Amino acid sequence: MRQQDVQGSQKEVNKMDFETIAAIVFLALLAVFVYLKRKKLDTKQVIPYFLYFSMYRTKIGISLMDSAAKKFRKLVQYLGYLGIFIGFLGMAFICFFLVRDLIPAITRPEAAAGVGLVLPIKAKGIFYVPFFYWIISIFVIAVVHEFSHGLVARAHNLKVKSSGFAFLGLIVPIIPAAFVEPDEKELRKRSHKEQLSVFAAGPLANIITAFVFLAVLSFLMVPLVNAVIEPNGVKFSDYYKSGNKTYPAENAGIGVGEIIQEIDNNQIMYLGNMTSVLGGKKPGDIVAIKTDKSSYKIKLEKNPENESAAFMGISQPEQSTKIKEDVKAKYGEFLPNSISWATGLFIFLYILNFGIGLFNLVPIGPLDGGRMLQLPLHKYFGEKKGNKVLTYVSLVFFLIILMNVGAGFGLFGLFN
Repeated sequence: MRQQDVQGSQKEVNKMDFETIAAIVFLALLAVFVYLKRKKLDTKQVIPYFLYFSMYRTKIGISLMDSAAKKFRKLVQYLGYLGIFIGFLGMAFICFFLVRDLIPAITRPEAAAGVGLVLPIKAKGIFYVPFFYWIISIFVIAVVHEFSHGLVARAHNLKVKSSGFAFLGLIVPIIPAAFVEPDEKELRKRSHKEQLSVFAAGPLANIITAFVFLAVLSFLMVPLVNAVIEPNGVKFSDYYKSGNKTYPAENAGIGVGEIIQEIDNNQIMYLGNMTSVLGGKKPGDIVAIKTDKSSYKIKLEKNPENESAAFMGISQPEQSTKIKEDVKAKYGEFLPNSISWATGLFIFLYILNFGIGLFNLVPIGPLDGGRMLQLPLHKYFGEKKGNKVLTYVSLVFFLIILMNVGAGFGLFGLFN
């Protein structure tokens, strides 16, 4: 049996790690909860019994919204008005990037997709987030987003009828969410300015929260990590896949997860080092590679995305680090590992708050962006025609998102 076959088999055995088991247990508990509360759920069937959205109404957080809105009424109202400007700016921004990212997805199917599902599952087309990072991030994002909608509504003396939990289901519930439910009839009677400020509050809060986490990362977590952790090479999580063809790293038997530390006697400490060294090579060059496990010689090939560039055939390279020896001797491994784990959490809290905050501004009917766009369309085209225009806009961007997501799963590669 080839070395890479043995390593591939070991990789399959190691897949059921703690994070994966925790994700499975969580989804099972979520399914049990939904089943037990099925009579109290308000479920909207998108595709009957296959794709659905369920809501479980409570009064959680409403009293806190009332007290905060009463105490900081003017500040909350002004922030809501700021959200209108940020919301339409963000809408233009996200629409531009969705269209821009679709072009290379169609013309170069091997290129990385610009949009992907955010899940604690390692699979092609999915933006993987480790389970504990994922569930904490989802909770923070949902609470910040929905609480802000309710807070701005209460600042304008709008009734909030309920709050609660929601679940997006694909046969079984897979993605938890939260919601706040203002009195829609009363909301529709308010000025466009007040309505827009309520709709924009959630995305604005997520974007602000993202930059708060970025500041904490920049001024606290990164200096802490640099004090206890040092780089020790580059590792990769998979081989590059393109049909049945195999590439140099896999052919040479370099195992997935090995840490590349030298290329042609050039020390590789950072991901940038490896990029720089390979940038000086050309297809056909034979290079000596040293990892933390063994040494290899491989013949570089053409990069599928740039035939003039040399290519090893690895996918998802990432920085590898280790605890500094003096830190380990003084503090052990728990404290440095805790700092490193917390830094990773803050990175995902920044990325996901910003990304999901912007995504909510896409002009699709039920999203905040769709509800925001509906008001100026009503003003300039009338209610009936405005709703018709919104339906067309929503359909266009829904298809663009589907194509972007599909590109991540290799949709356009099927036509090559």
